[in-house]
Amino acid sequence: MPSLQPTRRLVLVEGESDANAVRALAARIGCDLGSCRIDILPAGGVTNFANVLSTYLRAHPRAHVCGMYDTADEWHVRRALTKAEILISGGGSIEEAGFFACIDDLEDELIRALGVQTVERVVEEQAELDSFRSFQAMPQHRNSPPHRQLHRFLGTRANRKIRSAKRLVEALDLTNLPRPLLKLAAHLRADDDA
Repeated sequence: MPSLQPTRRLVLVEGESDANAVRALAARIGCDLGSCRIDILPAGGVTNFANVLSTYLRAHPRAHVCGMYDTADEWHVRRALTKAEILISGGGSIEEAGFFACIDDLEDELIRALGVQTVERVVEEQAELDSFRSFQAMPQHRNSPPHRQLHRFLGTRANRKIRSAKRLVEALDLTNLPRPLLKLAAHLRADDDA
């Protein structure tokens, strides 16, 4: 009789802010990561994808893998997939292997999906709107568009980026998810036999 336990799945992401965003997404779509045996691993940088992925697959050789990365880092993801012997048909898209690109990075995707006003509301809920207004007034940021100002502000402190990722995902309309999160949501919901 076949095991009813679901296949282990890995969602590989670059950093802890991305991992927090994916955890928040799982909660939003009603995916219990523990019972679905889904591990979300931040690699500590895209250059670590190859080692993290290979190590994980040695421990869980039948695991399904997917992940998210920044478009500029596609070479590192392709290298990681090759090292882990995950095949992609000749020059094909690495989406075949379940890895989805953020155009700039995840924060940029979230800001575009939510809009400046909603992101500012999240910043305000974190009691950081005054800090953001001071940041906007700095000479080096004053002439940047608000979208860029927010993007830069979120990245000025590691813990701000990590905390904000969860809250920004919680503010998303699930019918208007950024493409990489929409694709990952499908993997989080996937049947074990998929």
